[in-house]
Amino acid sequence: MMIDFTKIDYLESGNQKQQRAYEVLTKYKVFEKLKNYSPILAGTVPIEIDVEGSDLDIICEVDLRFEEDFLNEIMFSRLIPLEVDVKVEKVTVNGEKSIVLNFMLDEFPIEIFGQNKPTIKQNAYRHMIAEYNILREKGETFKQQIIELKKKGIKTEPAFGLLMNLENPYEDLLKF
Repeated sequence: MMIDFTKIDYLESGNQKQQRAYEVLTKYKVFEKLKNYSPILAGTVPIEIDVEGSDLDIICEVDLRFEEDFLNEIMFSRLIPLEVDVKVEKVTVNGEKSIVLNFMLDEFPIEIFGQNKPTIKQNAYRHMIAEYNILREKGETFKQQIIELKKKGIKTEPAFGLLMNLENPYEDLLKF
């Protein structure tokens, strides 16, 4: 059965790190405060291939013409406690303007990534779904090999690329 990754309730019955992530995200009401931006937790924690120091990647749909409104809403909602340092970057990813916020909530590094497209169409979500399906198909040994590569500092998509002989893993994963 496919997990509905567009909600975070699956974390509540997941592994220890997922349960702890659920507690922190719920405690700070992260998804409630971001609800206008269709937030989705993407990345390695949802699909259980995270390693020590993996962050919680939250993707959002943000009309970057109004990025100041987005930043103000995050600040005024107290999503990020006042004493927490926040790094805000404006970047271009695959030719698309994006905004990235990095900060800590309790023991978790958090990354909020905003792009002007629906979250389920963003590459972070699409990669995660492809990786999830590949992991289900290839099983536990493959999953452990991915985790070992990640522990050596190899990023997620390149790790899949190595094990699956993908020429361009960022592009090729989107075909799965």
